[in-house]
Amino acid sequence: MLELVEAGDLVVEFSASDHATEILRLLRQFSDRDMGLADACLVRMTEVWRDSMVLTIDRQDFQVYRRRGREPVPFLAPP
Repeated sequence: MLELVEAGDLVVEFSASDHATEILRLLRQFSDRDMGLADACLVRMTEVWRDSMVLTIDRQDFQVYRRRGREPVPFLAPP
């Protein structure tokens, strides 16, 4: 993935510094799950880009995470 970013073939339009307040909100909201920065950024991205879906191997946490406080985060994970 990073090679694609480095080559300019994949552009990441998300800046954590632009969403720091919302990311901190998520980290606090899910502190009992020990949510990491990466997961908080992914959840925030689904709040910003409503039609997005998270691809993850972390099925347990993403079944619990909510965007905008109550809406399930759309995700795809292997069984």
